[in-house]
Amino acid sequence: MAALNTSLKLQSNRLIYREALHKIFGVDPGSFLQLTPRPLRPLKIAVIGNHLPRQCGIATFTTDLCDAISAEYGAAQLSVVAVNDGQSSYTYPERVRFEIREGDLSSYRAAADFLNASDVDLVCLQHEFGIFGGKSGSHIIDLLKNLQMPVISTLHTVLREPNLDQRVVMHRIAARSERLIVMSQYSSHVLQEVFRVPAEKIDLIPHGIPELPFEKPDLYKDRFSCQGKSVLLTFGLLSPNKGFENVIQAMPSILTSHSNVVYMIAGATHPQIRAREGDRYRLELQALAKKNGVERQVLFVNRFVAPEEMAALVGSADIYITPYCHEAQAVSGTLAYAMGTGKAIISTPYWHAAEVLDQGRGMLVPFESPAAIARATIALLDDDEARQAMRERAYLYARPMVWKRVAHAYMAAFLRARADCTEQVHIRFAVQANARDAEQRVANA
Repeated sequence: MAALNTSLKLQSNRLIYREALHKIFGVDPGSFLQLTPRPLRPLKIAVIGNHLPRQCGIATFTTDLCDAISAEYGAAQLSVVAVNDGQSSYTYPERVRFEIREGDLSSYRAAADFLNASDVDLVCLQHEFGIFGGKSGSHIIDLLKNLQMPVISTLHTVLREPNLDQRVVMHRIAARSERLIVMSQYSSHVLQEVFRVPAEKIDLIPHGIPELPFEKPDLYKDRFSCQGKSVLLTFGLLSPNKGFENVIQAMPSILTSHSNVVYMIAGATHPQIRAREGDRYRLELQALAKKNGVERQVLFVNRFVAPEEMAALVGSADIYITPYCHEAQAVSGTLAYAMGTGKAIISTPYWHAAEVLDQGRGMLVPFESPAAIARATIALLDDDEARQAMRERAYLYARPMVWKRVAHAYMAAFLRARADCTEQVHIRFAVQANARDAEQRVANA
């Protein structure tokens, strides 16, 4: 395995980045690598979104993005406006300069006043319908329409069949944003076809991942008392739409062929689910495991997994499974993470998975089909060579997704948005000047 590690590390150089960017994202490799020189004057960027220690995927993404941009371009010019859920409050790091109360419209307007007074050059919105107040998160529109600087919006959810409120919110965000960032080709197509956003206004930047080595799962299993086991893993905040029950129901069939398998479910119950119904879903999963006689083979890591532990947790998995129940998922950060560590992956065909697991980078199974999950798992565990080849394909595909590269792509988008905005101002001034000249000529005639 050491030779394979060395080979993959040697390949993960500039040449691999250049070729992968061209093949995967349709980006001219030479231009991408030269897109992001440091600005002549540091940009003052404010990011709006959730932020750790709030426990949710958007908070993790925003924190990781800010860390990456700060590492590449300096932290002094980066700030965050964080959104708090309900009556919650958090002990944020210094970069969080203002806090919005999710359901309080006046705090969105106050945030706009704060940003306008802060001499910010550009705002980067992390958008997900569910994190803002109002119908379909409409409160955020009041903030955006009062800003005096360019806006770039990262769209974490792009719906092919939005309801009326969602459609209105998305149209208004698109109209107010100089650029829109999406994380999949599918999302870009939906923006163009459903919301009529011009292709030239859209930047495709993949979900970021940490730079982690390609290693044997056995190196990490002792940390989770899984030595000598084949580990199946799903991680992320628990909620009923994740489909964990389908893997639990597949376990008896899997164990018939491979008796040393364990299924690890890692993550706390989603805070919004927990606020409504406590840990009911987790208890239902535990009861289901007992009913199927696999309670000793289904392991629960019942906590929000910190980044320091995440690498070891995902590293321990022989197969990573995303058994999500619904097709309309534009991006999965956990799937991106699993690819970045070179996992063999089984997934239902939600939009993001269908796109990135193509060409043998994973196995797709029908929604809510324990039998299909069992067959795919057994096939991969039966064939070490096929599983290893899948791992390598996923790992190499994910190299352009490391956070350093994503930070460069974001800075390129920021600079492009500022240039576009400056050009529009110059055009407007030129038009106004021409109008004045015309009026003067008419007056002198």
